[in-house]
Amino acid sequence: MCNNLLQYAHVYAWGREHGRKVLSMRFSYKYPYFHIQQTSLTSFPLYVIAKALAAIKLLPTASFKHAECDREALELKMLRCRHIVVSGWYVRYYDLFLKYRQEICELFAIDEQYSMPVKQKMQAAEGSANHIVRLGVHIRRGDYSVWCNGKFFYDDDIYARHINKFAEMHDKSVVHVYLSSNDSSVTEEHFQQLCPRVSVHNLNGSAPEDLFMLSECDFIIGPPSTFSLVAAMYRDVPLYRMDTSDVDDMTESTFRLFDYWFRRII
Repeated sequence: MCNNLLQYAHVYAWGREHGRKVLSMRFSYKYPYFHIQQTSLTSFPLYVIAKALAAIKLLPTASFKHAECDREALELKMLRCRHIVVSGWYVRYYDLFLKYRQEICELFAIDEQYSMPVKQKMQAAEGSANHIVRLGVHIRRGDYSVWCNGKFFYDDDIYARHINKFAEMHDKSVVHVYLSSNDSSVTEEHFQQLCPRVSVHNLNGSAPEDLFMLSECDFIIGPPSTFSLVAAMYRDVPLYRMDTSDVDDMTESTFRLFDYWFRRII
């Protein structure tokens, strides 16, 4: 979901800079959680027409599917063609993305039916305590057992060490930890035992609910993932990317903002 969001947003930003309207192919029929689905160019019929015309080669395609693609030649093709399908993960316009970032955040604002229940649950979990610091923890499992040969498939103890280190770094505050995971074995109770100095919450939300939950935190930690990266994008939440399991790598200075990690996607 977040890979598709970032991919589209690069093209959207390029289109804004060059006075072109950009139709979202994927968000026209999938991931119905964002404001973009309420916009005029995001519709299933337009998606079907564009897909069909591209399939019979009545619409040209600029394919950024390989890291070594000739980006300059592809952009010239995009400029020459009035209508064109842009595809591929390696389309990149970092500076333009950041220039139009606010618009992108508004396009991908999460609908209230997903965001409001999360807000209410977080407020109920915290009560009226003062000096609260919210830490979002993205525990990525599932496909991470094989991605990059399992390099970022961390166990509960590794995440717990990072949570406890974070609590030490914020010992003057009441730390509330919000867990987001695609692993159903992750439980609030287990992490509360491993991390007694903090209050642990597992809201068991859907993908858009967890994305919103992380975005509402004050800090986020997790392995390399566009999910936590996009969560950090909305409010520029400081993110510590767990590139290694070594808790000593996590310091105040290694929590960095979106524009830093955005250019360093693994």
